[in-house]
Amino acid sequence: MIGGSIVALVTPMKSDESVDWECLDSLVDWHVQSGTQGIVPVGTTGESPTVTPQEHCEIVRTVVEVARGRLPVIAGTGANSTREAIEFTSFAKEIGADACLLVPPYYTKPTQEGLVLHYQAIAKAVDLPQILYNVPSRTGCDLLPETVKRLSKTEQVFGIKEATGVIERAAQIRALCGDEFMIYSGDDETACELMIQGGHGTISVTANLVPEQMALMSAAAVSGDRTLAETLNAPLMGLHQKLFLEANPIPVKWALAQMGRIPEGIRLPLTSLSKVHHQSVAAAMVQAGIDQ
Repeated sequence: MIGGSIVALVTPMKSDESVDWECLDSLVDWHVQSGTQGIVPVGTTGESPTVTPQEHCEIVRTVVEVARGRLPVIAGTGANSTREAIEFTSFAKEIGADACLLVPPYYTKPTQEGLVLHYQAIAKAVDLPQILYNVPSRTGCDLLPETVKRLSKTEQVFGIKEATGVIERAAQIRALCGDEFMIYSGDDETACELMIQGGHGTISVTANLVPEQMALMSAAAVSGDRTLAETLNAPLMGLHQKLFLEANPIPVKWALAQMGRIPEGIRLPLTSLSKVHHQSVAAAMVQAGIDQ
């Protein structure tokens, strides 16, 4: 079972916007050493919309090779084309990823029936465990609980990353799909509460900066220890909020660069964090105990 703190990994880039492969290796090792319990390359935080298909595949391959089975790798393989999503998922299976995370087709705004057929087509084509990903603020469509229930009966589909930030949504999915269906938070600000109420983990942006603290907090929350989980989560609330002052991954990449973990590169049309937000993000980092 994949649970606890799962990092939605950034893709480090140099000032010329090229992928920094050496830095990517270092980030994976850091997360292994820090107790992160799973890693998602080339999700939204990994700038999946702007990397090329060749880069996408090479990033997944690199993370799998560096992880070497030390933690599960959940490859981001979603696309707004079902055929492209199948190709990405097939590649992830081929190179040894443990599972895949599939965002709904974005911009195209499929119907609920279209979403069901999309995910079923991928499951039929590729024998790799799937996590659904609901993030309507990004995709323009909402993967409704009733649709999730239908998909939960698909053999390869074992969970969902629920990123609406609505705790009641997770409870509704659990009631419809049963306790064995894995529910992951996709919203850092509400992740602690979602896990305390029965969620299995979080796929986190904040974990990029404080992997050890997120791993400890998530373990406490999943175990139902509200007092400890909330105590560990309190210093992180500033990060949970301030890392979304501009579009993800703009703030988190700026913060990682301040820590010396990655260069300052980010790929257009994304740009570096606006100076007006530097102080707010830096203060949240201090609150979380991050040395800059």
